[in-house]
Amino acid sequence: MSDSNRTGLSFFLTGLPGLEAVHAWLSIPLGAMYVASLAGNGLILWVVRSEPSLHRPMYYFLSMLAVTDLGLSASTLPTMLPLYLLGLREVALDVCLAQLFFIHTFSVMESSVLLTMAFDRLVAIGRPLRYGAILTGRRVAGLGLAVVLRSAGLHVPAPIMLKTLPYCRHRLLSHSYCLHPDVMKLACADTRLNSAYGLFVVLSTLGLDAVLTVLSYGLLLHTVLSIASKAERLRALNTCVSHMGAVLLFYSPMIGLSMVHRFGRRASPSSRVLLSYLHFLTPPVLNPVVYTVKTKQIRLRMLRLFCSGGGAVSVPGS
Repeated sequence: MSDSNRTGLSFFLTGLPGLEAVHAWLSIPLGAMYVASLAGNGLILWVVRSEPSLHRPMYYFLSMLAVTDLGLSASTLPTMLPLYLLGLREVALDVCLAQLFFIHTFSVMESSVLLTMAFDRLVAIGRPLRYGAILTGRRVAGLGLAVVLRSAGLHVPAPIMLKTLPYCRHRLLSHSYCLHPDVMKLACADTRLNSAYGLFVVLSTLGLDAVLTVLSYGLLLHTVLSIASKAERLRALNTCVSHMGAVLLFYSPMIGLSMVHRFGRRASPSSRVLLSYLHFLTPPVLNPVVYTVKTKQIRLRMLRLFCSGGGAVSVPGS
């Protein structure tokens, strides 16, 4: 494909198949989800920043999760909402490649942050007396930097490799945003190298993070069961409930989507699209809700914010 043809190359997005007539109405709940994500995660960041008692590793990791959720929402918004609200389906090649880079980068960042949060809970419960010495401010910052470099660095080659491929006339994507496998399958060339690279990235990030997270919770459960007092065991487990909820919100739709793609050949296209929306859209919306409901310090700080107009208050420890 010549450079002149490549300059004007574009792809066409797809909404919910069979529901094109009500796409404008569907933009209302979608817009509400984006607003909820912005408000919820923004409040989490504000609360952690403004409340000195929350300046601890657990809440720094929670802030990282909120930033990642905001980034994930911002990555899907530019094409998804215009598609449903205005019917704008066409997206330029460069815009599409930039979007898939950020979507996959923030998705892996979320997985990595959830893993660091599992490690945080393991240290807090297994080594409570050395918690502050192990997770110092410098180490927390180092973990955050490692998460960013790992997530972005692994995905830099993806848009570069896709940019060099020729594409067929049929350039209809199966989602309302650009994803690496979706764009790759439209190429009129051998994509085995791209496919192998994508598989390597998925296994070395999402796959590895999932295994290490499960392993961390196995060690954590072993530690909790060794505690003599039943009340102390319940209290220790209660500190992990919100994180376990975030893990399930992130991984459950992803596992379901991979199962549908692998075994559900007769599954409707709408089911795949809905599972994809659950994977990319619901964690940014529900994670702040889960942590607000289950974390006493954040819950009290937000309640007093709305009840007293946001005056400075001191939140007692849990």
